Amino acid sequence: MKIGERGQVTIPKELREKFGLLPNMEVEFVADEEGIRIQKSRPRKSSVMDVFGILKRPGKTDKYMEEIRGR
Repeated sequence: MKIGERGQVTIPKELREKFGLLPNMEVEFVADEEGIRIQKSRPRKSSVMDVFGILKRPGKTDKYMEEIRGR
């Protein structure tokens, strides 16, 4: 296998199928002692999930929204 002019390589079909690498899938290149490893990108944690559930308020959201809006 050769690296093309623009640094591109083709992952053999057998390996793409074995590891579930699909077209347009995000991947990462990770350096280790033996060389470079390619792996699926991990999903990014949403900032919404950082604050999800921190209020721990019982009741309906609509009522809470009306309270904070002063209605």
